[in-house]
Amino acid sequence: MTARARSPRRLRGSLAMVSAALLGLTLAPGAAQAAADPNLPDTEDPRFHLSQDEQLGKNMELLSNMPKTAPLTATNSDMAFTGDYVIQGNYSGFNIIDVSDPANPTIRTTVVCPGGQFDANVHSNLLFTSVEQTNGRLDCGTEGAGPANQPNPERMRGVRIWDISDLDNPVQVAAIQTCRGSHTNRMVEDPTDPDHVYIYNNGTAGQRHAGEKVHTPDGLVDDRCGRGLDDPNPSTHMIEIIKVPVANPAAAEVVKEWRLFADEETGAVDGLQNGPTREGHPCSTTPRPDGSGLNSCAPAGTGYSPNPNTNTCHDITVYPEVGLAAGACQGNGILIDITDPANPARLDYVADENFSYWHSANFSNDGETVMFTDEWGGGGGARCAPHHRKEWGANAFFTIDRSGGSPELNFESYYKLPAAQAANETCVAHQANILPVPGRDVMVQAWYSGGASLFDFTDPSDVKEIGYFDRGAGGAGYWSSYWYNGNVYANEISRGFDSLAVLPSEHLSANEIAAAKTVQLDEHNAMSMRMYDWEPSIVVARAYLDQVVRAGEIRDNKAANITRSLDRAENPNNPNQRRAQLQAALNQTDAGNPAHASLRQAIQDLM
Repeated sequence: MTARARSPRRLRGSLAMVSAALLGLTLAPGAAQAAADPNLPDTEDPRFHLSQDEQLGKNMELLSNMPKTAPLTATNSDMAFTGDYVIQGNYSGFNIIDVSDPANPTIRTTVVCPGGQFDANVHSNLLFTSVEQTNGRLDCGTEGAGPANQPNPERMRGVRIWDISDLDNPVQVAAIQTCRGSHTNRMVEDPTDPDHVYIYNNGTAGQRHAGEKVHTPDGLVDDRCGRGLDDPNPSTHMIEIIKVPVANPAAAEVVKEWRLFADEETGAVDGLQNGPTREGHPCSTTPRPDGSGLNSCAPAGTGYSPNPNTNTCHDITVYPEVGLAAGACQGNGILIDITDPANPARLDYVADENFSYWHSANFSNDGETVMFTDEWGGGGGARCAPHHRKEWGANAFFTIDRSGGSPELNFESYYKLPAAQAANETCVAHQANILPVPGRDVMVQAWYSGGASLFDFTDPSDVKEIGYFDRGAGGAGYWSSYWYNGNVYANEISRGFDSLAVLPSEHLSANEIAAAKTVQLDEHNAMSMRMYDWEPSIVVARAYLDQVVRAGEIRDNKAANITRSLDRAENPNNPNQRRAQLQAALNQTDAGNPAHASLRQAIQDLM
């Protein structure tokens, strides 16, 4: 198919249908903003105006905080997971943190290696990290690499590859130099080739100075970084694809410079968004209501308008098991075919007049829903203020429609942190991942000073918050918050490293949490996704029963009978009794009720 942008007018129509479903939160009686526009954040939420020393959780609780310590006192960034360990990124290097006891994490190893922003992915004994800042050196030295406008053969901007087979002594084995450095990198597994992985590198900084060699499909080349669209090979409007031999990562090489934004008819590399998305309004320099003026292309009277320029992807989330990736690419959300990881293909793309900066993406576990985030303000401003509408700086949910053959993205709804935040709180949609709750789509997401929000997007047209944790106004807040093997881990930008527990509630039962904890991973990358699977177990059947009860799809006496039978099947007096009790539980379900299908299958899987 020919990819095309969704009309902003179409998204406006969708917004009219979903705004009433956005949590139903309003301001207190008498609040003028609530009367004028119910689609504003809630100033009656107890998270609003938390003091620096306060913390507040709802269905989530803090287990521990490990304060930031020297020598890594710069900005904490993203995380990856391997075994009992968290790789904690920091603009000056990384920590390897032992979380075998989530309530008492300890640092095992610290590696000093400046260069920011230290986006991280793991694969077996390999660690891939991003270097963007001009102070990065090949040797990880702390003395810097000289002025950015002068060449330095010791400068490193790109993707580092580490051997972490010895967690006490990580060793850098390759340094892939790129024209715009590496803001984020995504490790892509090839289901047909276990001997290689690929790195999709996203560079967002300025072009490297002439005189410094970079890796290209032709090898290590000098004076390669084009500085404008008139250049035959501009550094913008592309991503680098790096092929890594798993057994010999030192031989990693750039195999493709992919122009994923190109116009399919003209071949122009700048074929997608290149300006304001609000139709019919001239661009002006009217400041936004908060006075920031960031990306201040605001049509008169609106107070807000993005000014996108799609010349790179901030991030690409990959999901090899479903053959898809989702590119969050400044001015567009892009759906990508990665069945051949070395030769991806653009399938569809969308634009949204309410989005300022398409920042990151997440798939549902079945790969049928995509959430894109908008980092309005670039992570540098208060973007959850009482006057900021919920569709500004929000998440946008899309389902994937395959009815026409080639997959297309269909807009469903927005979700934004429902609580208002104070003017001194840097609140912005940031890094998230899904929890392995069987039968549901549940996600935890970092919102900088807005804390962590736990929400259900099983119905992507009606997303609801079901929990949160907020540590108050002090510090810059959570860069990322991820579920891993039973707990949530959050990288606090300035205050250190937090581990949190998700608590049972009317929205998420103890059985559903216990079923999620049965999924134990050897390693995890939030944006290099692998599909969650559940081994047959009594607790998984109980989780599905709780969902049927919550939905009101079973009579109380039948639910009680199933519970009793499952209890007896879990601890039978003899093996024959187990099967009989499971059959008794199955007999209480309704084969003709679609709401019972997953429960019935979970019971049958045990028989």
